[in-house]
Amino acid sequence: MNATNIPTGLQDALSQRGYTDLTPVQSAVLEQEAIGRDLIVSAQTGSGKTVAFGLSMAADLLDENERLHRAHGPLALVIAPTRELALQVSRELAWLYEKAGGRIATCVGGMNPSQERRVLQSGADIVVGTPGRLRDHLERGALDLSKLKAVVLDEADEMLDMGFREELEEILDATPDDRRTLLFSATMPRPIEAMAQRYQHKSLRITTIGKERGHGDISYQAVTVSPPEIENAVVNLLRYHEAETAILFCATREKVRHLHATLQERGFAVVALSGEHSQSERNQALQALRDRRARVCVATDVAARGIDLPTLSLVIHVEVPRDAETLQHRSGRTGRAGKKGTAVLIVPFSRRRRVESMLKHARIEAQWTEAPDRDAIRAKDHDRLLGKLLEPVEIDDRDRALADRLLAERSPQEIAAMLVQAHRAKMPEPEDLITNTPEARREAQKERHRPGFEDTVWFRMDIGRRQNADPRWVLPLICRRGHVSRNEIGAIRIGQHETFFQIPRNVADKFAASAARPSDDDGDNVQIEQSAEGPGETAQFPRRKHAGSRDNASGPHGKPKRFHAKGGKHQPRNAGPKTDFKRAGRKPKRPGK
Repeated sequence: MNATNIPTGLQDALSQRGYTDLTPVQSAVLEQEAIGRDLIVSAQTGSGKTVAFGLSMAADLLDENERLHRAHGPLALVIAPTRELALQVSRELAWLYEKAGGRIATCVGGMNPSQERRVLQSGADIVVGTPGRLRDHLERGALDLSKLKAVVLDEADEMLDMGFREELEEILDATPDDRRTLLFSATMPRPIEAMAQRYQHKSLRITTIGKERGHGDISYQAVTVSPPEIENAVVNLLRYHEAETAILFCATREKVRHLHATLQERGFAVVALSGEHSQSERNQALQALRDRRARVCVATDVAARGIDLPTLSLVIHVEVPRDAETLQHRSGRTGRAGKKGTAVLIVPFSRRRRVESMLKHARIEAQWTEAPDRDAIRAKDHDRLLGKLLEPVEIDDRDRALADRLLAERSPQEIAAMLVQAHRAKMPEPEDLITNTPEARREAQKERHRPGFEDTVWFRMDIGRRQNADPRWVLPLICRRGHVSRNEIGAIRIGQHETFFQIPRNVADKFAASAARPSDDDGDNVQIEQSAEGPGETAQFPRRKHAGSRDNASGPHGKPKRFHAKGGKHQPRNAGPKTDFKRAGRKPKRPGK
């Protein structure tokens, strides 16, 4: 152990759990300058933060005999954002303070509140809970914080994101002024800074992000797929890695239900975790993973924090995380305590740029690859089966007698083949995936078309972004020139110097004839012609966000984008898709002008 100021009982507990060295954050909180002070600690997921604040609190909680002080109320309070994280913290502190006689009470939503109150009244030394349940016990008089020596806010940024500011402030206001406040947060947004200023005194900031390995124990992969192939890619990734335990992250409860049923049907031992499951169901699911009855967990982000499974070596982001922080917290379920892990992002073709930006923001180097195919999985299976079947085994007399009987009936080669088949039958079959080619991308693009736009013709206009082309006036221009309605216009792709758009084939001839007629409208002197090639495979154009909307029709938060017209003036903020640029007194620039 690389620290000498750890009480003997806690050192023994760490040794029994296999600790030989402390992590950077654990060492940092034990430095001389950190002893007895309020702390603001930034450390990444999986860096050993629970043990870190457990060690940091020891000087405040233990007497000269290294036993916990006995008081008429808890000595330490740990607040966590989720039930899973609170339960995990309780388990960690229980073994850490076992020899010191620590009594831990856990107060979380979904559990029996009457039973929790009985535990609190019987005398708990350390209380761990979620903000809502702790406030409930406080208001009912079941939680006495007058003897508190230390308060820990674990994942403080997440608690504020989840809207627990009011609960946290009420709890902290009820604590003694001389208590220590330890604030652990992966990120330090302004609300965290404000809370530190209000509830801490001369705090010491500790940052281990960047000093420790962080992502060094996690190998990141990004797998590009066609949207209809996502579930097949999940199956093949599970079969390729054959991880002892894997977590698949989805964005919604509905997706969790669907994927859980799909994998169950295909023969995987799988459990589900989402907000619709009770605490009892969550505990059962986690226990099934711990005792190897299940190997795969499909979960929403409710499982991204607080779950620590020693055998978890694979995380698959079935749906792209909403931001870099979510990516890190999800992936941080693996690669913990020095063990290696793999995090795989499944990326639809259309979302590759967003994922690249997210990885860059998170300073993560990911290997871009394709989903493993049937041949790659079979090659892996071959090596795994060979290694398993060649492992030394103990044979008793009954096994030997059965082996002799088999050898009398079958040849050694037949027996070996039967053994291989028996092992292979336990494994779900891999899926055949569409080849990742431009043709496959075109097929995937067809999947996103609105009904009635399966067969379309591309048309071209001789204006683009350099001429300030904007869907808000391009759309009515197309309708006016071609005598079609908005519902008869498909995708619009605005390039640098030209714009392409789709018209259903059954009205394409009529549209072409109308668009070719001379126009008396000076504002309509835009050339429109049919395009044999369309925008091209490699051209980068804005894509429609959803059926019925037009590309670039609105900016962030649904506000219309502003653009520069010929006179250098801005388009009015309230201009909608039906704006007619002629009536507004604007004309698009012509090529060459």
